[in-house]
Amino acid sequence: MIGLEMNDRKKIGLGLTGFGVFFSFLGIMMFFDKGLLAIGNILFVSGVVITIGVKPSLQFFLKTSNLKGTISFGIGFFFVIIGWPVIGMAAEAYGFVILFSGFWPTLSVFMQKIPVIGWVFQQPYIRSIIDRYRGRRVPV
Repeated sequence: MIGLEMNDRKKIGLGLTGFGVFFSFLGIMMFFDKGLLAIGNILFVSGVVITIGVKPSLQFFLKTSNLKGTISFGIGFFFVIIGWPVIGMAAEAYGFVILFSGFWPTLSVFMQKIPVIGWVFQQPYIRSIIDRYRGRRVPV
């Protein structure tokens, strides 16, 4: 299992990413509070970069198949910063789905194995939806 060890840099990066998701969620719950959303965005992006490294992050975000998602996420980030959080979060959500659509199969398997809420994702109707999209990229 080479490359799966958790060094301190990866732990810090995952922590920052988790806090970014938390602050973004909190910002949405507080009726699109632009301050919380901006903090969440900054923490999320910095956490991803610290977790996987600068060069792999640049390669991922600047890959030609991911440019549409990167541009959409960047425009959404800009809108959140200038004070238009609803438009910004809509653009970010679109960019997020395009950027990370290749990770949905892995995420679905992970979600089914979570002890407390995993049973929801193992229900036949939800599992059929997950299995339908497993291994496919979202068409753009």
